[in-house]
Amino acid sequence: MATTSCVFCQIVAGETPADVVLDEPDLLGFLDQRPVFKGHVLLVPRRHVVTLPELPAELRDPFLAAAQRLATAVVDALGAQGSFVAINNVVSQSVPHLHLHVVPRTKGDGLRGFFWPRQKYDDLAERSHYAERLRSALAGDRPG
Repeated sequence: MATTSCVFCQIVAGETPADVVLDEPDLLGFLDQRPVFKGHVLLVPRRHVVTLPELPAELRDPFLAAAQRLATAVVDALGAQGSFVAINNVVSQSVPHLHLHVVPRTKGDGLRGFFWPRQKYDDLAERSHYAERLRSALAGDRPG
């Protein structure tokens, strides 16, 4: 059930704009507004679920499969060497709606441990460009 005060539920409902890169019946992936690195994606279940332990069994496999596809897309679309994939549960969870971070990584990018310095996109056009690149990479993974 959606929660009207939850910003991710508002994004899922189309009430709050986001740069969507993955749009599936049960899941939505969109660019983080304050990315660790440009192309940082958040994956959420459309259903309001607060933490990973609350994720219904029928969504576990699709959620992880989508995370795998996003981790591949940041490499294929953005030239990253790999990715950092993480979920916070309650502590450090800025929005109380389950979300998985997929952060593009390259050797020497400066990310150390769990200190996540944030960056900004230059403008909406640059952010949209990153979203489009990721959408294109994900479309290549979909069955014809």
